[in-house]
Amino acid sequence: MKHLIAASAATTLLASSALASGLDRTGQPIGVIFEEGNYAEFSIATTSVDLSGTDNAAFNPLQSATGDVGERFNMIGGAYKTDITDKLSLALIYDEPWGVDVNYPATGSFLLNGTMAEANSRSITSLLRYKINDRFSVHGGLRYQEVDGDITLAGGAYSVLSGYNVKVNRDGAFGWVAGAAYEIPDIALRVALTYQSEITHNFALTESMPAALGGATLNTTTETKTPQSVNLDFQTGVAKDTLVFGGIRWVEHSTTDLNVLSAIGGRDLIDLDDSVSYTIGVGRKFNENWSGSLAYVYEDVDGDNLVSPLAPYHGLQAIRLGVQYQNEKMKVAAGVRYSKLGNAFAAPGGTSVANFSDNKAVSFAVKVGFYF
Repeated sequence: MKHLIAASAATTLLASSALASGLDRTGQPIGVIFEEGNYAEFSIATTSVDLSGTDNAAFNPLQSATGDVGERFNMIGGAYKTDITDKLSLALIYDEPWGVDVNYPATGSFLLNGTMAEANSRSITSLLRYKINDRFSVHGGLRYQEVDGDITLAGGAYSVLSGYNVKVNRDGAFGWVAGAAYEIPDIALRVALTYQSEITHNFALTESMPAALGGATLNTTTETKTPQSVNLDFQTGVAKDTLVFGGIRWVEHSTTDLNVLSAIGGRDLIDLDDSVSYTIGVGRKFNENWSGSLAYVYEDVDGDNLVSPLAPYHGLQAIRLGVQYQNEKMKVAAGVRYSKLGNAFAAPGGTSVANFSDNKAVSFAVKVGFYF
């Protein structure tokens, strides 16, 4: 029962490769460690973001529209799991946990036109799981992560800083993962708690100063942390071939900053608030091969709705739909997620200059898994 019903939840979980608060994109799932036997999977996802706003009249009487500043982004993922002994399992997980893709068209907002940000990440997690008995297990391991980025500040809102660019050169660093799970296989019940540590990066920067500040190119360094997080995931059978599942994820985004412009006293380009996301859903097995799932996601973000122009939304609500085909040797899952992004004010330096409302994102994902 556990193997067959849990397949329904997997279709929804794969759709987590989407937009979330701060830089969060994947939710850092570790569910592959609970697969039965030897298993490998590959996934690909794409997200289209509709993100636009309008200049505040107090700063621009023409109230210029920003145009669509959200860039489509693609993601890949993969995982491998094997049993070392009857009690000890190993999983290797690749994901792209953090990122941002924002680009303000040059013909749009007078206050922010030309501002852009791109950040990319790659992560490999090596995870061990030890079964204490049929009910309790513990898991933990190491995560290696690489991050790089490129940011440009432009438009009237940045005054003499308009035209500034910083290239964040790729840096790799280690963190760790630890957790525990409780299961009752006969009713497909599993509750898993997982902590992921923050990871500290020491970035080499290439800063191109705007003409108003001399136009020089400087090679500098800065220290930045990606946030720690806690995931609480659960599932349980509630009727024949029917599963209820969900989760809570807390992310300490406020620890992430990018301090640059040290030559003129320093400036923090990232101002993010901590978030908590809640997921609740139901999975249903239709027959021996097909299953589906439907879930609702609500993400709550601390603080007010004054946000960085590099991430101009505040929280979200989403609906996720998944379908999966499975036989003894493989499974193929597809998922779609529609996200309504929370209204926010873009506020460089803490002062609102543009209003973003009625925005959305749509994500599609496909995953193929093999048992061997």
